[in-house]
Amino acid sequence: MTNLSVNINKIATLRNARGGNVPCVETVATDCERYGADGITVHPRPDERHIRQADVFALRPLVRTEFNIEGYPSDDFMRLVLMVKPAQVTLVPDAPDVLTSSSGWVVADHLDLLTSVVDRLKEAGLRTSIFVGTDIENIKLAARTGADRVELYTGPYASDYANDPAAAVAPYVEAAKAARSVGLGVNAGHDLNLDNLRYFKEHVPHLLEVSIGHSLISDALYMGLEATIKAYKACLK
Repeated sequence: MTNLSVNINKIATLRNARGGNVPCVETVATDCERYGADGITVHPRPDERHIRQADVFALRPLVRTEFNIEGYPSDDFMRLVLMVKPAQVTLVPDAPDVLTSSSGWVVADHLDLLTSVVDRLKEAGLRTSIFVGTDIENIKLAARTGADRVELYTGPYASDYANDPAAAVAPYVEAAKAARSVGLGVNAGHDLNLDNLRYFKEHVPHLLEVSIGHSLISDALYMGLEATIKAYKACLK
């Protein structure tokens, strides 16, 4: 069984658009767990345009499943995760002003940084994951940082799935095998949805976790949160 971690950033985006505390991020997180989610993911950004640092601190004692915090390893981000101590820290290469993640790390260009960051996180007892594409050599370099896992950026898979599912998934099959061969666990995320998730799960080996936010929350507007989480979980069986 592959774990489903629900990214609740979009809940915070909706709340922030009006002010106040509706919808309540903490309530949605605990409801997601109650409905079967295996984890909660947040991605706090410097401008706090969705999840805020205060949300991260509020969520920490409430989350009973795996708490995953994504972000660029700035000084502020590192202070936050070392204080909060989630189950997993996922390192992404996003600049502060980008709308959403659009690529993985080019590890060769940031090997010293990532190794230093992973060392600090592992000293604190935190599991680490590095957001990467499907390039095999890049994945092998990610293992040299000492990270526990990689998260495969699935944007290209989602874009190409409708035209040729087999061709779209093929690089991810090889990437997952390569990660496993160098001792890395395999996560995945970005634009996975009810149309393409089952196929991805059926073909990509060693898949430990998927992190899904935008599509899942959008589906919940029509299906309801409980039914949506159950539908995504069914794709992962």
